[in-house]
Amino acid sequence: MDIKVILLTIGASFLLAVLLGPLFIPLLRRMKFGQQIRTDGPQSHLKKQGTPTMGGIIIMLALLLAFLKFADKTNDFWVLLVASLGFGLVGFLDDYIKIVFKRSLGLTAKQKLAGQLLFSIVVCILLHRMGHSTAIGVPGTDWSFDLGWFYYLFVVIIMFATSNSVNFTDGLDGLLAGTSAIAFGAFTILALSVNEYESVVFSAAMVGAVLGFLVFNAHPAKVFMGDAGSLGIGGGLAAVAMLTKMELVLIIVGGVFVFEMLSVIIQVTSFKLRGKRVFKMSPIHHHFELSGWSEWRVVTTFWIVGFILAAIGLVVGKAF
Repeated sequence: MDIKVILLTIGASFLLAVLLGPLFIPLLRRMKFGQQIRTDGPQSHLKKQGTPTMGGIIIMLALLLAFLKFADKTNDFWVLLVASLGFGLVGFLDDYIKIVFKRSLGLTAKQKLAGQLLFSIVVCILLHRMGHSTAIGVPGTDWSFDLGWFYYLFVVIIMFATSNSVNFTDGLDGLLAGTSAIAFGAFTILALSVNEYESVVFSAAMVGAVLGFLVFNAHPAKVFMGDAGSLGIGGGLAAVAMLTKMELVLIIVGGVFVFEMLSVIIQVTSFKLRGKRVFKMSPIHHHFELSGWSEWRVVTTFWIVGFILAAIGLVVGKAF
């Protein structure tokens, strides 16, 4: 695959996001689509109250337009589109209900899970029809094992876990935009190494889209992505990992997201079983904030960790 196509895809989606930002941000502000800030969170976040959210629309539009332009309309194309836009739609509905109907929790847990399950099942059907391998490779080795029909249950678990862990990571200015750009950058290289053309184009388009969004989302953020962006990013990342057969490598490349989810699980479990909290606040990025770290220090540290994990993932995934 021509490297020029990858660079053009990144450039096109970046430019689209940068151009869409000044159009959507004032519109979101006029429509009073402002973020509601948790009163039990870091007090420094209270000044963010009312900052426009649902900026994930910018990411999804830039991604879609660039992907449509440079990708071939193969089976992989539809899997990636359903995974990212489908989960993004669930996130959009969640954001919309929170803001318009003034319901702090948006969709109920059952409604959100039902939406994610629906699009996960559609992805499973598409994978089955295209004869996608049900074998799982062990990172760093030549070993693999075939899950048979259980692979599709594995797909659902991957999509749920990835989308929700990515969603947990979206809590500080630029945190998710930066870490997701790093993860998709790694998967651009990994997909290229196994000749998965659509996954290369999709990952490159996502890199450009989230970096373009970062122009407006870096501290101090002018707009937040909301669930429309975070769930769409998570769904797309899971789909790329499956199409490249790097399902377990995703755990390494997306290690920051894994840590964020584990911190929530540990916190909730500890409080229910012992009545005590392990962290000052979860997800874990808030723990560091409440420990005295500046928001920018937390974000840049997580970016660095993301780079290190991405590099390990590239070596383990045999991209070099």
